[in-house]
Amino acid sequence: MDTDPALFFHLQQQRLIEHIRHGRIAEALQFAQEELAPRGEENPAFLHELERTMSLLAFDASDSTPISISELLSPAQRMKTAGEVNAAILNSFSQGTEVKLRALMRLLCWAESMLEERAEFPKASLGSFCAGSFYQES
Repeated sequence: MDTDPALFFHLQQQRLIEHIRHGRIAEALQFAQEELAPRGEENPAFLHELERTMSLLAFDASDSTPISISELLSPAQRMKTAGEVNAAILNSFSQGTEVKLRALMRLLCWAESMLEERAEFPKASLGSFCAGSFYQES
């Protein structure tokens, strides 16, 4: 955490989002003031993200919430933060930022598609993995 202030900020931001999600407004305000505001003063990018997160307090869970703000409450935001943590853990062990199994599955999908073009080849039963988001990422 000491070497990656952005990761630490995103973890703290996620904690703030969870306070807001569960309706703990007083705790959210205190947490933002004590933990996130000082980091926002140090870095303008953090300040912008903090302001965006705090704007969740201005809207209820209705359709009038702007998409750029409501996406903070989506499961994708949690996954994004978790992905940053996982990448940092792998990087700290000098393993790169991607899980080896994911890279191997991409290689398998690619090899199957190459074999399928050249000859009739039975595919492994991977379900929709090769057509899914893991294969699409580069």
